[in-house]
Amino acid sequence: MPAGGRPTVRSRRLGTALRQYRQAARMDQPQAAEIIAASQARISRLESGHVTARVIEVRLLLDAYGVGDADVRTKLENLAKHSKNRGWWLEHAEHLRPDYVDHIALEDDATYIREWQPVMVPGLLQTPSYAEAAIASGPHFIDPERVAQLVKVRVGRQAKIEEGGASYTAIVSEAVIAHPLVSVEVHREQLSAILDIGKRKNITVQVLPFSAGVLVGYTSAFSSFSFDEEPTVEAVTMDNLRGTSVLEGPEDLAAYANAYDLLRSSALAPDASAKLIRDTLRSLKEDTS
Repeated sequence: MPAGGRPTVRSRRLGTALRQYRQAARMDQPQAAEIIAASQARISRLESGHVTARVIEVRLLLDAYGVGDADVRTKLENLAKHSKNRGWWLEHAEHLRPDYVDHIALEDDATYIREWQPVMVPGLLQTPSYAEAAIASGPHFIDPERVAQLVKVRVGRQAKIEEGGASYTAIVSEAVIAHPLVSVEVHREQLSAILDIGKRKNITVQVLPFSAGVLVGYTSAFSSFSFDEEPTVEAVTMDNLRGTSVLEGPEDLAAYANAYDLLRSSALAPDASAKLIRDTLRSLKEDTS
């Protein structure tokens, strides 16, 4: 069972897939229960993610549902195998909200990560100094010790893309570049870091210019994740004052995939974005010289 009886993001993804394949096979839960010699209640809990299916159960159910695609089967079996694995971030669990843990788990599993940020530098690009300033200046008071732990987690999250473990595309509004939310010194360091990390083959940074007009406020910040070789959006997270929401419904995923495509098509190309960042960095240096 997932820790504390709460569905983990991996067990929930597995359960959602099993439910969709069962429904496609036009089978009900009692029929599925017979296949694995279990109760209907267990099938219900498997599909909700409150318990994790064993690998043998996954194989039997997929056989019955007529799922023969080897890649799909391997993916779901791996979710069953690894759903209880302790991620590196759990050593900081006492400082993390459960919904933030879900977000990190999605990042850790993803092959493609796309992010839109209209207000601040995305966490996956933040320097430690920027992260500390951004966390400490949030709407809620955070104890300095916890701020330090959250900075460690934010830096730890970046290993995924720094090591080339996922393709990452970030779109930020020009306001993020032009209007510092932190001290000018920290902002300069942050812009230089974005230019450096943007040179990696698996990382793309684009700026949505002020000229995009109302599009800048088109939607609040969100991240989307894909888990296969194809960049099909399979999960979306959104930040709000109360935490992070995970969206997995087909209509939600389609809406945010379309939103990201619109933002990307309106953003400056990567080279033009880098030039804008360099020009802004130059002007900041001149203003403080």
